[in-house]
Amino acid sequence: MPGTSRQRRQLRLISVTSLLRENALNLLLVFVPVSVALMLSRAPHLWIFLTSALAIIPLSGLIGRATEELADHFGPGIGGLLNATFGNATELIIALFALHAGLFEVVKASISGSIISNILLVLGGSMLVGGWGRDKQVFNRTNAGASASMLFLAVVALVMPAVFDLTITGSLRETDIPPIRAFSLLVAVVLMLTYFASLVFSLKTHRSLLTVDLPEVRAIPRLSIQNAVILLLAASVLTAIESELLVGTIEAATKALGMTEFFVGIIVVAIIGNAAEHFSAVMLARKNRMELAVTIATSSATQIALFVAPVLVFVSFAFGHPMTLIFNAFEVVGITCSVFILAFVSLDGESNWFEGLQLIAVYLVLAIVFFFVR
Repeated sequence: MPGTSRQRRQLRLISVTSLLRENALNLLLVFVPVSVALMLSRAPHLWIFLTSALAIIPLSGLIGRATEELADHFGPGIGGLLNATFGNATELIIALFALHAGLFEVVKASISGSIISNILLVLGGSMLVGGWGRDKQVFNRTNAGASASMLFLAVVALVMPAVFDLTITGSLRETDIPPIRAFSLLVAVVLMLTYFASLVFSLKTHRSLLTVDLPEVRAIPRLSIQNAVILLLAASVLTAIESELLVGTIEAATKALGMTEFFVGIIVVAIIGNAAEHFSAVMLARKNRMELAVTIATSSATQIALFVAPVLVFVSFAFGHPMTLIFNAFEVVGITCSVFILAFVSLDGESNWFEGLQLIAVYLVLAIVFFFVR
């Protein structure tokens, strides 16, 4: 019997090329060579920016898919750790290149934008599409509530440095003051430790409480371990190349488009990095798998706040150009409102299409305000 089970697993394995044909978003991979060719031909920066942004969308999805395949091979324990590590690899790669280029405003805006878009746009879109034609959908409110609690920590981590900076300097700007640098570094340590504790909580001590339908989530792998690793490495390398092109043309592209670097970071870059994940969550919700859709949105927001942001602070110190956790007032208010909405929505463990529409409406209001911030 064990041999028969193993043979069935092997029969389900497919090639990477077959996997690529299954998702329409992968058609955008054509922009990978196009963006490189435009860069080599010294085309206008706006075209390089647009094509590299489009190329990152499917690459982000492939990183996520390769991670899921490895998770299916190794089981929920190691699989959960892999998802926790690579879940927002695209956003981290883009932010690292922006950080190295000294674009602190873009980096911070992409962090806050990812948190806001995951809570309002992804969750809202999932509730709207999934709830259309249904009276309601249900999800694990314990899981959503735990994510909301961790995100409240992120709100505190943003508000207190802002209050400190306002008290000391009278403005919310990137300030090269030793106490603020030390403050940011220590807060980053607390966030990172809390994130590791959350992994123990969700993957070990309270896994059964937070995962309501484990047999459905644990799928049979469709790629071999070797092919999954190759796909993960290839997609990560290509994402790094495209991220360098994207970051290198941001300044020229923003001027050509009439946008600020702040708006590009908090809306454009945030959506690009999460596009494939957004699409997956909405499709799952439409199939009435709202539990997974909510998990994708909340887990991604939590990982950005408690893992990606601290990593970027640590790396900035290693680069010799420390980045503080001083976010502007619009970012702080936007994240705070989003987290409060998440806490409110997760109270009853139910959702409908109108709640989703309201979340999207809040996101659009914030996006309009962000566009006029100068």
